[in-house]
Amino acid sequence: MSDHSVDLLVIGSGASGANIAYEAAQRGLVVALLDAGDIGCSTSCRSTKLLHGGVRYLELAFKTLDISQLRLVREALIERSHWLEEAPFLAHQMELVLPSQGRLAQAYYRIGLGLYDALSGAKSIGRSRSLSMEEVKELLPSLKESIGGGVAYSDGQFNDARLNLLIALTAESAGTTLRTQCRVVELEKNTDGRLSGAISEDRYGNRERWIAKAIVNATGIHSDNLRQKADPNTSKRILTSRGVHLVLKDNLCPKGIGLLIPSTEDGRVLFVLPFFGRTQIGTTDTPCKHNSANTPSKEEKGYLINHLQHSFPSIQDPIVTSAWAGGRPLIKDEKMTTNSSRVVREHEIEILPCGLISAMGGKWTTCRSIAFDTMRAIEKVIGHPLPKRKKIPLIGTSQSPKETIKLLSTQRERLRRVLPKTELLEKQIDHLQANYGLEALRKVSHTRKNDLEPLSEVIPFCKVEVQKFIHEEHASTTTDILARRCRLAMVDNSEAQRLVPLIQDELMQAGFQPGALNLEQ
Repeated sequence: MSDHSVDLLVIGSGASGANIAYEAAQRGLVVALLDAGDIGCSTSCRSTKLLHGGVRYLELAFKTLDISQLRLVREALIERSHWLEEAPFLAHQMELVLPSQGRLAQAYYRIGLGLYDALSGAKSIGRSRSLSMEEVKELLPSLKESIGGGVAYSDGQFNDARLNLLIALTAESAGTTLRTQCRVVELEKNTDGRLSGAISEDRYGNRERWIAKAIVNATGIHSDNLRQKADPNTSKRILTSRGVHLVLKDNLCPKGIGLLIPSTEDGRVLFVLPFFGRTQIGTTDTPCKHNSANTPSKEEKGYLINHLQHSFPSIQDPIVTSAWAGGRPLIKDEKMTTNSSRVVREHEIEILPCGLISAMGGKWTTCRSIAFDTMRAIEKVIGHPLPKRKKIPLIGTSQSPKETIKLLSTQRERLRRVLPKTELLEKQIDHLQANYGLEALRKVSHTRKNDLEPLSEVIPFCKVEVQKFIHEEHASTTTDILARRCRLAMVDNSEAQRLVPLIQDELMQAGFQPGALNLEQ
């Protein structure tokens, strides 16, 4: 068994864990980032794909006079703006329509969303606006006739799996040791009961020892497992709430503008969003055990379809091309009820007496705030301040957002000369830039034209990308590639199944046992 000495061991490579490793690397720490599965393979690749402050939390803040909800919205709005600027090829501003019935309801939403705008302050990405019934119908032609009008407001939409991956890979490029399919099987302690390291085991049974000054538990819905491994007497803190999403073949958002259905009979909020030329609907909010968090139930699917048909009555027999679920880690307190839809998505950084740091709760939009708070906890555990942060640009970006956008435009012309002249050329360029940013040209240069031919009309990725997924992006299973690296399975599972033999062949040539395609993994 080989030994490794690091300043920081981060367990879990989802949005929080990857950002913690990234921030630590920017402070010059020697970091190891381990994950029992793939990078961001659980909750972090199964979000609603929105960078948002949370309109629902804003409403709850005033209905319950809960300042923590308001604080979360403000923090998330600032972070929303950061990611839209930092990764303009992975994230973009998107308007959503909040429909209203009558002038009173429209005035209520207009005031609330005006406050939503105000909370973002200088980080505003667009002002809300009132819409007439005719304007709503123009934006969402299939929406039911009885809608009286609405309010449009701005949030961000992004590719969660790719952003998670690029954050982890950027940390790796800065010196972080990154291991996937590598499970922590034991925590080690000094004679005084303080954590001193951990032992990991990979898929082949090989073990490694990680001697660390600080250990961070960033395992999301599984946080309690590691907390109780460190201290069997500690109480459980995590409530898992499952969100379910369906993808429909119909494009119900032809103008690129989404819909927020603000209230159902049980108080949930549903989204109808544009998604790779199709429609994504979600999310339900159902308490569940963490071992069933990635399994959408028949009842939840029916719930979503029923509410969709209520708002879009012309959709009588929608074709569902993909479905997935993901667990959200909510922090329990003494007053916790089973109604997880009313639980604030705040985060907490806990330090157990043994020294284990656990980053719990939160949501995708605020994962950078979670990382900053974790840095402060690390300082407490190691007993001295961390070095000053030196910015390391995210892979695929330049030193400034403006320069990134300018270089993306230049790169587009160069890609047009490199790629084969197919009917999907422009769509393929969009795909390459949306996934790799300024790295897109490098990914496809010096490659045979045959290997650049699009493999699918749904998402026009090519064979050379599959090879790069394996050799440059830690992909080792069929699901890693088709669900997270190129997102095809999340858009059209049947189309992804068609390509499984090709993907498996590439993985086997690289020495992996690829397995079947499974959206629950």
